[in-house]
Amino acid sequence: MTAVQAHLRAHPKHTHDAPDTSGAFHRIAELPDGSEKEALREEVVRAWMPMAERIASQYRNRGETPEDLRQVAMVGLVKAVKRYEPDRGSAFESYAVPTVVGEVKRHFRDHMWGLHVPRRVQELRNRVRTAVQELTRSPDDRSPSVRDIARHTGMAEEDVLVGMEALESFRTLSLDAALRGADDGYALVDTLGSTESSYERVVQRESLKPCLRRLPEREREILYLRFFCDETQSRIAERLGISQMHVSRLISRTCARLGEEVGARAA
Repeated sequence: MTAVQAHLRAHPKHTHDAPDTSGAFHRIAELPDGSEKEALREEVVRAWMPMAERIASQYRNRGETPEDLRQVAMVGLVKAVKRYEPDRGSAFESYAVPTVVGEVKRHFRDHMWGLHVPRRVQELRNRVRTAVQELTRSPDDRSPSVRDIARHTGMAEEDVLVGMEALESFRTLSLDAALRGADDGYALVDTLGSTESSYERVVQRESLKPCLRRLPEREREILYLRFFCDETQSRIAERLGISQMHVSRLISRTCARLGEEVGARAA
């Protein structure tokens, strides 16, 4: 029989959920680090496991599996046993319960949200969720209004609205999910717009117009023939009575100057 089991048998007034392990904790505090100390800690953890399991069960039906909740609660219990200092005078349960609850809540906050939501918004969401449950007494009750929730909780209506929006942020919806009431396979992705590629071209053209107007007439004509009429450099040279090499140099020089002017305007 272990030391913890013997102590529990000698003190039957303590429940299975809240055993009296004060003697074991004092013994742990006296022992040096080593296998004996760790073994005694493990005994205390086993003794308090029902308490951790009870806390984990309070968070069921919130999107996490019961086994994962239990594992998270056990992590909190192990931390509580390792950090508890009996000489401070407080009972272990008063220290362990907040530690385990905090570990479970931290798990939900860090791992269960489909979107990154600030902690303040998460807390508003939890307050709104609890208020809705308290105000909805039966399935036939209407959903409480923003004003009802604000009056019930003492929250500002703006904070209630933020919390209500966050109610839908715990789980993300696939873009391929069919829209509610849609019988033709119309999905959420079909409602999203896309960037119009021509917008950038319009901006570029409008930026270029005043620069083109300031060009000498011959250079404007060369650019017009080359880029708007799709004429070759040889045809342009023949039409203007100059060499093809001269046309090539004029196009390169003019385009470079236009690029610099447009860039300067944008800056």
